[in-house]
Amino acid sequence: MYKTIIKRNQNFYAMKSYDTVTEAINDLRRRGYSEDLNLSPNHNSLHCHRLDLLIAANDFQVDEIHRFEGNTDPGDEMVVYAISSEFKQIKGVLTEAYGMYAESLDEELLNKLKVH
Repeated sequence: MYKTIIKRNQNFYAMKSYDTVTEAINDLRRRGYSEDLNLSPNHNSLHCHRLDLLIAANDFQVDEIHRFEGNTDPGDEMVVYAISSEFKQIKGVLTEAYGMYAESLDEELLNKLKVH
């Protein structure tokens, strides 16, 4: 089961839907979101390992959010974010668990990534 939310300029729009996390990531890669992003160790920014680059919450925009809900296993609950930063000149994908397995985030980063 999935839920897709597209975020543009602080507004949310329904758009493209995917059946799997892999399908979402592959399509985002085809559309230029080429970097793998992770939470930084202190959970207050994003990190691109390949470029050894940290991206603060105020330096990126969430372009799309794709939420996947597990039917029976809470471990299957994932969110795929399409992230861009004009300041850092990067576009990438962040995947994170949510629900009971979600990591604790810095408040500023949490506000940037949360779905309203």
